[in-house]
Amino acid sequence: MMRKLFIIPISLIAIFLIGFSCKKEASASSTNTATVPSIYSKIYGASSITSDGTYVYIKTSGLPDHKSPYYATSNSLYENFTGTTFGGNTFKKNPNSISSQNYTFKIPINPQVSSNHAATPLGAIGVSLNGVPFFNQYAGPNQPLTNEIVSFDQYYGHPQMSGQYHYHVEPIYLTTIKATKSALLGFLLDGFPVYGPEENGAKVSNSSLDAYHGHTTVTADYPNGIYHYHITDADPYINGSGFYGTAGTVSN
Repeated sequence: MMRKLFIIPISLIAIFLIGFSCKKEASASSTNTATVPSIYSKIYGASSITSDGTYVYIKTSGLPDHKSPYYATSNSLYENFTGTTFGGNTFKKNPNSISSQNYTFKIPINPQVSSNHAATPLGAIGVSLNGVPFFNQYAGPNQPLTNEIVSFDQYYGHPQMSGQYHYHVEPIYLTTIKATKSALLGFLLDGFPVYGPEENGAKVSNSSLDAYHGHTTVTADYPNGIYHYHITDADPYINGSGFYGTAGTVSN
């Protein structure tokens, strides 16, 4: 018995392949389209903020929106600075200059306490409201900030060798001009928020915080309460013995 052969026109094959390709593209483009929690809108220095439902992705240039002697003299934000800086120290400019970066902070939307509390790395450990990164309390591996503090500018930040401007201590441009000393100032890489050096009208001391430099209370942004870090005026300033939660990542 002879079997009949069915010939499928080439045009139909082409239509099928095009349709399959479009479906793949539509699937790929769905990444990072989840709703971004409204709290992240406070990070006004971001160039973009997206989410995949598990993480929020915050892109910033890391450039401070305030004046600094570390900007090029041709920059409108350049300002010569002399006088005293953090801790009453006499300012001494370091040899570095501010340059634009390409940060992507990948931060968990629903932060969870970690079982191992990983140590914070040298470099960016979080992001502030103006897109400038937070650094930890070290100038280098197990090296205190003692000799670096003198190079903090009038807003208590400075750049390192590759031009990454950052804050190790209270970003006073945020706490005195853009927000307040009790306000939300940003997030660490583990997703837990960072607040200023005051709470409920009182100064926060290191002794009132845990080993990771935070505690759990109600805040204006989190009426049901949340673990959060506080920036204080004494070492370790922003973070203590590691991340309280499981940290995301930062790329540059």
